Amino acid sequence: MTDTTDIATARRVAGTDLAGRPGSAPTDTPAPTGLAVEHLRDALGIGAAEPRLSWHVPTAPSGWEPARAEVELLHRSAGADGGTVAEVDVSGVLVPWPFAPLTSRERAVWRVRTTGVDGHATDWSESLEVEAGLLSDTDWTASFVAAPWRENTRVDQAPPILRREVALRGDVVRARLVVASLGLHEVTIDGERVGDAELAPGWTSFGHRVRYLVHDATPHLAGGARTVALGARLGDGWYRGRITWDDRVRNVYGDRLALIAQLEVEYADGSSETFGTDDSWRASRGGILLSGLYDGEKWDGRVEPGGWQAAGFDDSGWDAVEVLDRPAAALVPFDGPVVRVTEEIEPVWSRRWDAGAIQLDFGQNLPGRLRIRNHPVGPFGVTLRHAEVMQDDELATRPLRTAKATDVYYSGPDDDGTGSWEPRFTVHGFRYAEVEGWPVEQLEPGDVVAEVIHSDMRRTGWFRCSDPRLEQLHENVVWSMRGNFVDVPTDCPQRDERLGWTGDLQVFTPTAAFLYDCAGVVRSWLRDLALEQRPDGGVPFFVPTLPDSDPAGHHAAVWGDAATLTPWALYQAFGDRGLLEDQWDSAKAWVDGVLATSDEQLVRFEGFEFGDWLDPLAPPEDAAAAKADRFCLATAYSYRSTSVLAAWAAVLGNTDEATHYASVAERIRDGWRARFLSPEGTVIDDSQASSAIALVFGLVEPGGPVGERLAELVRENGHRIGTGFAGTPVVCDALLLAGKPDDAYAMLLQDECPSWLYPLTQGATTIWERWDSLLPDGRVNSGGMTSFNHYALGSVADFMHRVVAGIAPAAPGYREIRFAPRPGGGLTSAGATLDTPYGRASIDWTLSDGTLSVTATVPVGATAVLDLPGADPVPLAHGTWEASVPV
Repeated sequence: MTDTTDIATARRVAGTDLAGRPGSAPTDTPAPTGLAVEHLRDALGIGAAEPRLSWHVPTAPSGWEPARAEVELLHRSAGADGGTVAEVDVSGVLVPWPFAPLTSRERAVWRVRTTGVDGHATDWSESLEVEAGLLSDTDWTASFVAAPWRENTRVDQAPPILRREVALRGDVVRARLVVASLGLHEVTIDGERVGDAELAPGWTSFGHRVRYLVHDATPHLAGGARTVALGARLGDGWYRGRITWDDRVRNVYGDRLALIAQLEVEYADGSSETFGTDDSWRASRGGILLSGLYDGEKWDGRVEPGGWQAAGFDDSGWDAVEVLDRPAAALVPFDGPVVRVTEEIEPVWSRRWDAGAIQLDFGQNLPGRLRIRNHPVGPFGVTLRHAEVMQDDELATRPLRTAKATDVYYSGPDDDGTGSWEPRFTVHGFRYAEVEGWPVEQLEPGDVVAEVIHSDMRRTGWFRCSDPRLEQLHENVVWSMRGNFVDVPTDCPQRDERLGWTGDLQVFTPTAAFLYDCAGVVRSWLRDLALEQRPDGGVPFFVPTLPDSDPAGHHAAVWGDAATLTPWALYQAFGDRGLLEDQWDSAKAWVDGVLATSDEQLVRFEGFEFGDWLDPLAPPEDAAAAKADRFCLATAYSYRSTSVLAAWAAVLGNTDEATHYASVAERIRDGWRARFLSPEGTVIDDSQASSAIALVFGLVEPGGPVGERLAELVRENGHRIGTGFAGTPVVCDALLLAGKPDDAYAMLLQDECPSWLYPLTQGATTIWERWDSLLPDGRVNSGGMTSFNHYALGSVADFMHRVVAGIAPAAPGYREIRFAPRPGGGLTSAGATLDTPYGRASIDWTLSDGTLSVTATVPVGATAVLDLPGADPVPLAHGTWEASVPV
């Protein structure tokens, strides 16, 4: 629909009419939709006693505005408050829980309706059930259990399998299986897998937090009184497996894989029963001989005990488990979606090669694993190898460094050719694979399939434009985010690293928060950042961190600024004030620590700094050898974080601290100008990165010599990139601020190396770590650190969303939206769609015959400003608007 409010009343600006064409409006307002609890749409086992509620009204007539919202509690299992209606905040975004707090395991069913200023009320929404998890340590009656220790196998002890049979005494009406582990786990009931989470429970700071999952086990327990078998398979994962490029870094958190599980059953007669892990469980060795995230998995079906997951199996020859002491870490629920298989991809080509091995190309660099179909040709063994690129017609495995990325499968006696196999506790980053030992000559469709695995976040943002190269660049950014949000936001998914580097996420957060609802995943990561922060406010280089992993110092700019800038960027995207409250102490400690290690002018002057990491001028062997002065950048970031902290304090109502940090920020700015500006007013290091950051962070005025010099630097370089991790996210914005939009677009659309589009000329389907990860001659960069799936340099997608398409938050959570496209570069159209907390917003523009035509949609409950070139900004209410201006 098109809103009937007349925007033609906008005054004439420089002889330009800004005209809108109103259309029809609905006669009714539908019920609210999109009900959610916290940042979850599946609210089973939530960890908050007073969870916040969200919803939005999908459409409404012109002039209709929400004036009142009511939440009705239809039912709660504790029996209190059922049928209660409470009036709540009308925004519908993370609204405080209006009823008595939930207790552990309690279920509550709620729905919502809104009333407009005209007195018209919507219908009640569909209902949503929220169920609390185990909110207290006393709710756990189970113990951690582990297989008995085998001497002299400290490094490669095979992951165990565990089982126990339990007797159900009647019809089950509800059952919950609550599970956590030290290491990774997969659980079954009578041989059927419970839940679809992969690599559970993921990676947290295991010394502080171990997450648990709550599964609905009711469908697995139908059939009345009977005996069922509970089974579990464990894997090393991050807990015990090796981490980082040093093969000696193993058993970081412990050397014993362990499981804690409670099956909580409610019977039809009203009674209940809990079956927990205890000394009655049995343990044995299963078919997984070795399992590692970097090296892959080795499976031997010949040693897997047949039928062990079913009731009636004789486990008398198995070992009794050992009951372990509870770790000091807290058992906590998931903050966000779990890792799942989100897509399956068939190979686009395959060929026999190298003495019979089959090479496969899946057409997309992806995070995941291969699933192979068994064949009824008798016992066989298959080796699966993975790589991101090919070189000389072979898998290019050198960029993997010491990661073997190899899975091995041996069929077992019960494999009759009807099933399939995939590794359970590993993930690879790859586009190409090699299958050795395939038992038949030809691959058939479905024989080998790539399963894409990452955190199952809801997609929220899309981009489109008239240049297919930019659309492919954007798609590459999306895939790099998918490849690196595997529970922890990592740097790369393929080599012996895969760490939650703070700097990578800090520069990428605005892009990430547009593309996906990543609030839960990143919020969990930020909890660990705060827990692992040093007493002096220093932030580890990657989170979760490892003991003595970064002894050189913890106040490295850009990276440590994730403590301030990442929560702030999430707040802008999702409007979550509670996140700011939770992370305040961490952010303040970071800023105070930086200030304490600065000089009397509050200029950064010593200590380790990454600087403008991976500046294209840096040699392959020294990624930190950038043109930009590292202390110039560090002081600029100190100014930015301190300014953000001042605004953050104001949001939380901390007036004195807001005033204090705003004043400190001014002192940092003065100190930066005195130290890093030349007499001519340009930045003394004469780099693209420092100049761009100075402009975008507000250290200098946009119309001055810094902007002019930046444009000169960019032109002198043929509009090729001259920035690394620090400068890349802001260089196009800086050119725009300097009044050089043509230069910004020329840089964005450059396809010579180094540039954003150069990798596309080499067939890239993800964002590279280096601008020249693959050289023009098709050879892999000689640097020992060369990944083809890193999202940091893809942070330019934020510019594409805000400037090329023209959509950005003008108030936190997109309560107010800024539609401000700035066409250029010969583009004739562009647009973006975003599912905001208030509903779907979108913009599309076309440029034809000197006229810019725009269509923009504002969700109900939000407002917008339409800011077109050459015209005064125009306020918009909800609805769809059309406007045009000459350009």
